[in-house]
Amino acid sequence: QVQLVESGGGLVQTGGSLRLSCAASGLTFSSHSMGWYRQAPGKEREFVAGISWNAGNTYYADSVKGRFTISRDNAKNTVYLQMNSLKPEDTAIYYCNRPRDWGTVRTHDSWGQGTQVTVSS
Repeated sequence: QVQLVESGGGLVQTGGSLRLSCAASGLTFSSHSMGWYRQAPGKEREFVAGISWNAGNTYYADSVKGRFTISRDNAKNTVYLQMNSLKPEDTAIYYCNRPRDWGTVRTHDSWGQGTQVTVSS
């Protein structure tokens, strides 16, 4: 069974940075694309960023393009999300998952517990 464990969230001021991590197990990690998603209070979950199995392609939501960077370490079965220039509207619970397609929240696996990111103004 696939397990996805997110970490690295926290409270940060506007303009600050955080690096999220997602450790995956129960799958051949290096064979799968991975994605980051988020859900803000009172809003639906949305796609944030995605990366292909070999990191050859990356995809970003327009709202985070130029500020967030997704990367992966296949030797560690881990995908990362470097978040810079954070804004209050980035406040959400962040999740990772295996995307069925890019730009949507259609994913292969159950959602983990996520990691809370709070950006204060």
